[in-house]
Amino acid sequence: MARHLITSALPYINGIKHLGNMVGSMLPADVYSRYLRQRGHDVLYICATDEHGTPAELAAKEQGLPVAEFCAQAHDAQKAVYDGFALAFDYFGRSSSAQNVEITQHFARRLHENGFIEERAIRQVYSPADERFLPDRYVEGTCPHCGYDKARGDQCENCTRVLDPTDLIDPRSAISGSTELEVRETKHLFLLQSKLQHEVEAWVARHEEDWPQLASSIARKWLTEGLHDRAITRDLDWGVPVPADTWPELAAEGKVFYVWFDAPIEYIGATKEWADLEPEGRDWKAWWYEADADVRYTQFMAKDNVPFHTVMFPATELGVREPWKKVDYVKAFNWLTYYGGKFSTSQKRGVFTDQALSILPADYWRYFLVANAPESDDTSFTWEHFTATVNKDLADTLGNFVNRVLSFSRKRFGDEVPAGGEPGAAETRLGEEIAALLAEYETHMETLQFRKAAAALRALWSAGNSYLEEKAPWLEIKTDKDGAALTLRTAMNLIHLYAVVSEPLIPNAAAAMRAAFTLPADTATWTTPAEANSLTTLPPGTPFTVPPVLFAKLTEEDLETYKSRFGGQDA
Repeated sequence: MARHLITSALPYINGIKHLGNMVGSMLPADVYSRYLRQRGHDVLYICATDEHGTPAELAAKEQGLPVAEFCAQAHDAQKAVYDGFALAFDYFGRSSSAQNVEITQHFARRLHENGFIEERAIRQVYSPADERFLPDRYVEGTCPHCGYDKARGDQCENCTRVLDPTDLIDPRSAISGSTELEVRETKHLFLLQSKLQHEVEAWVARHEEDWPQLASSIARKWLTEGLHDRAITRDLDWGVPVPADTWPELAAEGKVFYVWFDAPIEYIGATKEWADLEPEGRDWKAWWYEADADVRYTQFMAKDNVPFHTVMFPATELGVREPWKKVDYVKAFNWLTYYGGKFSTSQKRGVFTDQALSILPADYWRYFLVANAPESDDTSFTWEHFTATVNKDLADTLGNFVNRVLSFSRKRFGDEVPAGGEPGAAETRLGEEIAALLAEYETHMETLQFRKAAAALRALWSAGNSYLEEKAPWLEIKTDKDGAALTLRTAMNLIHLYAVVSEPLIPNAAAAMRAAFTLPADTATWTTPAEANSLTTLPPGTPFTVPPVLFAKLTEEDLETYKSRFGGQDA
């Protein structure tokens, strides 16, 4: 089986992430990782908190904590939420790790040796009110391209154009709000992306037709506009230090690398963190160094992160002139909006992941988000849509089917799977339908079409309900007890199949369905279409229990409560 390296965009350290962050990177990466593991592939899913940069310093200052202590606490808080969402990372690291410092400095030295880093004197924004140089993202103003009045000095989050702080109209300090800004001279290191333009273009050209149109179009837009040399150091106290053995003057001034230089390198750094936990049994370089032939690397991210992963980080890897693994497939997502407006960490707009878990268990959110993943366009979250999806798909279609089948069978045949007669025409049709739907589900999972995969899974659940309505065992038992037993045994085999193939999307409910049956050795990791056609996994006499309600229906009162707490249509 193939080896699959999977990474999702690193969540930034300053605060718990919202549902848009979850569906735009980590959740689909987890769903895909779970699916691949079930199919027998060797999978390594790596993520980490992105901990450097001015926002971390400011957040720590606001809480009265040293920045290292703040980041350690915030990392643990985020990890707890991701555990609550059942994200099965192989390792969730930290970009402030010693491993990332080591590898980032190695990359910088190699880029310098190869002529792709240059020291330049530049004029940079300085705020006398704050007594500091302001990193790009802490100069705010109006974007000269689209007119968005909260654009940052590094990038406009509205139109995604890359900016320089001096491009902004009416710039101000994001720290103090002061508009009395000066431009002073300071020295920084620049990554000479312009010298790597043709190499990046050739690399993108070899991959872009395989990528989603969203990813390839953003990469091509950047390349068409031309790659510019970018400053990769900042005047901060917190970050990967510029190595003194290569740039002693800048190191003495306390320069650190720009967070967008070291953050993608943390994918490699976190893999080394993972390997260092068991150095005798884990080879991190086998995933990253000279690994093109036997590792398929898939990245997951929202569209605002695409330029850095399809252009800037590949430029860095190419310039190092070493055989580091580059991404094979970039799965990019549009934005999940909240009633048509943007989720916003800074403005506390929308539902945040810790709040979501305080309302309902993870599987409710996992299923809804995957079934409505913003793949082809932005998708709007509304409480009305969420409630309707939970009630129709999870509570009625899946949960009610499981409860009806197991409760009725226990009442009429006891606590073991009944035998019944031989399968007939209805079972043959069902097996063929289930096999076809499962093949469709597999195809969509293989091609990372998450909304289509969720729709195929929903169709699998619906097929069971249709079969149950057709056979009507509550009527059948009055005239044909063996026939009713066969119907229930077939339906129980469907439940076990659902337990196996639903696991990537709803792992907790899947575990409850599987645990309902006491098999001597339940080693099923996946059910193939051919196996699904027979529906005979559970032999007659298999003990079973009726699990607790898998998914509770949400009421009008629940809906009004959620809208009152988080805002509804007028939010």
